[in-house]
Amino acid sequence: MTSRLGLRPATLTRNFQQLRQTTARRWRTQPASTGHTVDKLEGVWDNAFNRERLAVKKHAAATSNLWRRLSLYVVIPCLIVATANTLVRWTEHWEHQSHMPPIHLRKEYSYMNIRTKAYPWGDGDKTLFWNDNYNYHHKDE
Repeated sequence: MTSRLGLRPATLTRNFQQLRQTTARRWRTQPASTGHTVDKLEGVWDNAFNRERLAVKKHAAATSNLWRRLSLYVVIPCLIVATANTLVRWTEHWEHQSHMPPIHLRKEYSYMNIRTKAYPWGDGDKTLFWNDNYNYHHKDE
């Protein structure tokens, strides 16, 4: 009698037993897990490879703590200060803009809106990012 996998039950049992033995062997070679990190290696586990891994883990923990502190105590306050600065400058800018003459009365200088040929869209005079509220071009001058 064969199973759905095409294997006999005895083969499945033997494969399962081999997997179980391999897993048990694997877990026997590790230090006992107590729910916390190992601070000192003893006995069989005290070798160059495990000492290096332990040093890397300690360094990673210290480095992650450094970056966590930098993020909380340096970056976030800097973002708050930058946001406040931006808000102040934004309001100053729009207060200054409110004192300027309307768009149709502003002077157009020679370096503004230079056109050597018409654009292939619209009336041929406005750029792709033209905004009628902020851009102006006096064609008649």
